[in-house]
Amino acid sequence: MSNVVHLRDVQTRSKIFTAWERHRHTSVHWLVECFAEFLGVFFYVYAGVGSQIGYILFSKSVWRTPVELSFAIGICGATSGGHFNPAVTITMMVFKGFPPLKAARYIVAQILGGYIACLLIYVQWHDLIVKSELALTAAGMEALLFTPEGPAGAFGLYILPGLHLGRVFINELVTDIMLAIVIWGSIDPTNILIPPQFAPVVIALAYGVAIWGFATPSLAANPARDIGGRLAALTIWGKPAAGGKYAAIAALTSIPATMIGVLLYELFLTDYARVIPSSQREYMDVHHHHAHAPGSVGTSDISSTGKSDIEHKV
Repeated sequence: MSNVVHLRDVQTRSKIFTAWERHRHTSVHWLVECFAEFLGVFFYVYAGVGSQIGYILFSKSVWRTPVELSFAIGICGATSGGHFNPAVTITMMVFKGFPPLKAARYIVAQILGGYIACLLIYVQWHDLIVKSELALTAAGMEALLFTPEGPAGAFGLYILPGLHLGRVFINELVTDIMLAIVIWGSIDPTNILIPPQFAPVVIALAYGVAIWGFATPSLAANPARDIGGRLAALTIWGKPAAGGKYAAIAALTSIPATMIGVLLYELFLTDYARVIPSSQREYMDVHHHHAHAPGSVGTSDISSTGKSDIEHKV
């Protein structure tokens, strides 16, 4: 007799939800996974940009990034695999065999999550943002609008006047490589020091360190945040919000940087001779049994690749 206990074995659910779940597993599981990616990025951007606009307008904010990123990974990661970042999705495709069509769907969902979050924040802060714009115009400081110190800078990412694009690129590249190494180390199933339950905290703290230490010289760290926010800024303010040459650095640098970071980890830190600790085996078994449950197509990190690799997190 199997010792695997599914939720349906101990709790009953209404027929409507049961029918939807059966249909979801067999026909539209891709949509559910995309929604999880959308919602994860939405959490990440909604809390982060909301805090940022508060700081820009009133110099009041709370520490950003770790909290919302933990929300994203903890709540949505089990459904989609928790990429929440086009650079991570592309790297999973290259290194883990993640399906290209599924990767394209994920990336669209991620960017859309950032875009919708920014538009909602603009609606919520609209009156105060307009007052700030009028104050800048009255003071003859319209040029500040599309900088990190202006209201548009909370949505689209811009560089401070006078910064050298080459050094901005280096800042983005090095920081994103660091993030990639931390992410890959956190999802390494042989890493006994970071059990699956603690991985969201470690990854969130890594993003916190990146933002607190290197956001001032200009940092995107996630194309979904940058592209989604920039599209929102373009929707609100038009072409002046495009961001110039920096837009390409912000949108694209993290993709090769993430691949470099993962390559370094695979070359020097991955060791297939290591033993998988019990906490990681339990985590992998849970996903395996979900993937092979009757009427279920499972979660993305197993069913989409045919592997039991843990493919989680931002």
